[in-house]
Amino acid sequence: MSKMEKKRIGLFGGTFNPIHCGHVKAAESVQNIFFFDRILFIPSYLPPHKESVDVASAAHRLKMVELALASFDRFFPSSVEIDARGTSYSILTLNKIKEMFPQTEVFFLLGIDAFLEIETWKDYEDVLEQCSFVVMSRPGFRLSEAKDILTEKYKIYLLSINTLDISSSEVRERIRKNQSIEGLVPENVENYIKERRLYLQKNEFQD
Repeated sequence: MSKMEKKRIGLFGGTFNPIHCGHVKAAESVQNIFFFDRILFIPSYLPPHKESVDVASAAHRLKMVELALASFDRFFPSSVEIDARGTSYSILTLNKIKEMFPQTEVFFLLGIDAFLEIETWKDYEDVLEQCSFVVMSRPGFRLSEAKDILTEKYKIYLLSINTLDISSSEVRERIRKNQSIEGLVPENVENYIKERRLYLQKNEFQD
């Protein structure tokens, strides 16, 4: 397969606790520029940089991602990290994706806030060398803050997008306060949360 024909996949990882409209809107903005063959939304099993308190089960989070992406042709949920049933390290995920999709150019999609912590990632230099990064702006952060990590050695694209100022923690807090989350998450995700009575109180991570 020639370089021109090589397919391109975007990897959008996160806790997705829960997935919200900001996640989906960000992916749409990236797709409108990069035209990936597919974007995989990858919920983590055990996120290495987050407390386990207040994290819904992996099964619930994956289901909510499936619901949120149901109407998109090129957005797909991926259980690759959940199936591994361990701490979700990007280097391990990257290696698995490359095995699943050989001869494919891989791009990590992440917010500037997460990118600024990349030096805390396991084998982060290997991750940077083996794939490209699309770093998206987020409210409260400046893309210029990434300059200390940028070198000609790595393929990093800084992308200023019109992001929705929504966070998963805000969604969970509103649920606990019995406040509306309409418009913050896709409607079918909102219905799922209500039906399963998720996030009504803080719980330790449970499989």
